[in-house]
Amino acid sequence: MAVRWTGGHSSSILCLSASKDGLVASGAEGGDVVAWGEDGTPLGHMQLEGAEDVASILFSPSCPTKLYASHGETISVLDVRSLKGSLDHFHVNDEEINCLSLNETESLLASADDSGAIKILDLEKKKVTRSLKRHSNICSAVSFRPQRPQSLVSCGLDMQVMLWSLQKARPVWITNLQEDETEETEGPQSPGQLLNPALAHSVSVASCGNVFSCGAEDGKVRIFRVMGLSCQRELGFKGHTLGVSQVCFLPESLLLLTGGNDGKIRLWDVSSEVEKKQKSPAKHTHRKKAKRAACPKQGGDSRAIGADEEEHAKILPKLDIEHGEKVNWLLSTKIKGHQNILVADQTSCVSVYPLNDL
Repeated sequence: MAVRWTGGHSSSILCLSASKDGLVASGAEGGDVVAWGEDGTPLGHMQLEGAEDVASILFSPSCPTKLYASHGETISVLDVRSLKGSLDHFHVNDEEINCLSLNETESLLASADDSGAIKILDLEKKKVTRSLKRHSNICSAVSFRPQRPQSLVSCGLDMQVMLWSLQKARPVWITNLQEDETEETEGPQSPGQLLNPALAHSVSVASCGNVFSCGAEDGKVRIFRVMGLSCQRELGFKGHTLGVSQVCFLPESLLLLTGGNDGKIRLWDVSSEVEKKQKSPAKHTHRKKAKRAACPKQGGDSRAIGADEEEHAKILPKLDIEHGEKVNWLLSTKIKGHQNILVADQTSCVSVYPLNDL
């Protein structure tokens, strides 16, 4: 059963973040920001100027009391010890910001917005050093890669996932989830694909920096491995009956939390599948051109597809929580020394589930 933290918000919570010192911050509709103690007590509350929804919130790794919050087109820098006003603010995006990400050195802050653009803000110089524009629709999520402060991953409602190098200021690799799915099955799109297109909602990069996950509207969870300046899809499986709104790797592991519009929260161990693929790379080095040349246009390789589906069918969740509400945000953090899942949903409270013995 979940423990519910109440008394902080009066509207739906949209995002969560946790500091290394055990503080939790939440952002909600109407510009509300609340800081919480480890016991779920609200420690502070403020409404950001403009009262626009707080879509993303992020603790500073180096300064655990500093908080970055996006609301509308603005990024505010806050001190959780005194939620009375912002320490600083930036207006660098032209449209509403959906996601923030800090690189490990905390020199750069990425903000992804509704125009499909990702702005890279140099926090020391306090100015935009890169404007990454390749998504043709809303850029829903962006994440710097751990241990690689000049590299990041993004996804959007154009069904595209991109790997970026800031030295090049352009994507070094792009995949279209819908096209790749069609190509995997060697045929036209199924009615299900047309009804539930693979609009990408969330990305999460594992602590190793080389493996990342993407959650999409078609209910599928996809795992990719970065191979230099390219990526390959290691795994794809149906994780939820409705859209996957959140994916989140647990720290220092390949345990993946997913949350869906079906009200379920699931924990998957993808380590064995990813390691298996790494040990036999010859099976998985297909590129689009090579694949088209190797596969005849008619008939396809039904045996290979069947084997692939059978392989994906083996993936079962280690944990299956019937949360009951559409998941807005998922977070795994230690509270009082124990790992927990924190969930934001359509309600005004934070739900906390213990992750025992994992």
